[in-house]
Amino acid sequence: MDNWTTFVKQLIELMGFKDFRVDADSGAQRGVVFIYDNPDLIKENLPVFVEGVNHFIQLIARKNNQEPVFFDFNNYRQERENLITELARAAAKKVMVTSEDISLPAMNSYERRLVHLALAIHPEVTTESMGIKRERHVIIKKIKGD
Repeated sequence: MDNWTTFVKQLIELMGFKDFRVDADSGAQRGVVFIYDNPDLIKENLPVFVEGVNHFIQLIARKNNQEPVFFDFNNYRQERENLITELARAAAKKVMVTSEDISLPAMNSYERRLVHLALAIHPEVTTESMGIKRERHVIIKKIKGD
């Protein structure tokens, strides 16, 4: 993982950023990067930036027959996970009040998994993934009483 840390540091420097920090967890094959330069540019383009840089890193890993490694930039993924979990809980509350099923927006498999896990312990709702490919989404339903 030290090689990946060095690689990512060099990559960010080549992008023109000077003020940043890279931390990596060798056991989990994960790392986090905080870029302090040009905060408006980073904030406006963060989703594209995270996906683009990680895609590039995955290509390099595959080319060198190495384990994939993922880097989170400015806590983007963590904040996104929190947002999805909050969305799931709010939708569950609405299902409880209205007794109507709610379909969440289309999500990738990881995001759908977050919703299922967030509501798995909820005693009065159930979740189900519906749709195909890019249109796959989660439906939250109230459990009918006897």
